[in-house]
Amino acid sequence: MSENRTAGLRRAARFAGIGAAASVALGLMSTGAANADTFVPLPDGHKAGPGVTIDRVGEHAVISPSLSANGAGRTAWLSGKVVANVDTPDGKVGPNNGPKNGPGSNNSSTHGTSQVNTGYIIGCQVNISDSAVSAGVSGGVSLTGANAGGSIGLNLGPGQVTFVQVNSKDIPSSGTYSIDYKDVPVDVQGCAGYAQARAYTVVEIIGDNYSKTTLYGQPFSLG
Repeated sequence: MSENRTAGLRRAARFAGIGAAASVALGLMSTGAANADTFVPLPDGHKAGPGVTIDRVGEHAVISPSLSANGAGRTAWLSGKVVANVDTPDGKVGPNNGPKNGPGSNNSSTHGTSQVNTGYIIGCQVNISDSAVSAGVSGGVSLTGANAGGSIGLNLGPGQVTFVQVNSKDIPSSGTYSIDYKDVPVDVQGCAGYAQARAYTVVEIIGDNYSKTTLYGQPFSLG
């Protein structure tokens, strides 16, 4: 066998190996249209309130079959970035900013701390419109730190809605506060019908210049 023929066979074997590897990789990424992941791009958002502006950028979701593989659930992998710019008249925020350095608005949902928190409203067989919900996290589920490897499963029946807090940051003074999250997994079970989700971000400033500003995202289907 000539050297040219031997070299040609080696090249053919190498390319065949690459082709086989590529076929395996493609097979792992796509197991058929019925089970394929769905990428959902979502629009940026902006909301201005008293001394506060909120922006949400780069939000998207990837919807896939449930991690439980039971045919009745679905998993959403959520990503985005929230930026809150806070500019109070005297630069101070917080519970000790009331008259004569007394307590501020301690009956706020943040329990005495100015705060930005962001997450998702998730409902089963409910259209999550602006008039259907009001932002808040009491009675919801916290996913804080989920992008470090945690996840959560939700059991939702028809007509149920829950708040899932992805993360929050305290606001001690005027400034810019951002929250980034990537591929945060939420596994929804128990919802035989359609499910919807939409992002929310709440900035609550307590003290002399109390304000609460809420930015909602666009609702999207979980399947």
